[in-house]
Amino acid sequence: MGCQAGDDGATVATRDQLLPGAFTADELSQIRNAVRARYSDTARSAEGKFKYPTGRDGARALNYDQRVIARMPDALIQSFCGVGNPFSLGEIEAGSAVLDIGCGSGFDLIVASGVVGSAGKVCGIDLTGEMIQQARKNFQFFGITNIEAIQVSSETIPYNDKTFDVVISNGVINLSPCKRELFRDIYRVLKPGGRMQFADIINEDKQSAVVGGELASWAQ
Repeated sequence: MGCQAGDDGATVATRDQLLPGAFTADELSQIRNAVRARYSDTARSAEGKFKYPTGRDGARALNYDQRVIARMPDALIQSFCGVGNPFSLGEIEAGSAVLDIGCGSGFDLIVASGVVGSAGKVCGIDLTGEMIQQARKNFQFFGITNIEAIQVSSETIPYNDKTFDVVISNGVINLSPCKRELFRDIYRVLKPGGRMQFADIINEDKQSAVVGGELASWAQ
């Protein structure tokens, strides 16, 4: 399942992103490339790139476990740019299978790995290759083996139906031009009775679904 593009001949204009075929294939590619460009540099450090606290200060402000924050090396946590704390939304049981949508450099994955323990499994997907590379280095640093991170090119989730107990995400779903399709695929990979715990930036304006062609606005 993926986001279906509209006619290739359509012009870039303001449109409702929730409508099927809202964007052409070329526009979808441009939006995703803009997101990758923004976050490829963030893989090294998020400092000064956002209008909210990032890195160690950001994790503290979002009430992550202080013991977890303390053991994170600067090379890992300085790329953290979450907008909330998905772990505050419900307890994740030991032995659970967890998927992180937009895992970045792996901060939330490593937190989840500590929660689910050796009997659980933690998986992450991200559009940005640099983020995936950094995440894998971070896993090696901690010697974590029940964890993986995969680069994707669209909203299609590369896992089988009914695979995960919990799907988390932190400030990433808002970056997708194909939110309806993404939520459908999240539902597909959740086990019966599974749940989603995500934090994100929400526009409460009545026209929030209507967006124009300014690529920079997708990567904020």
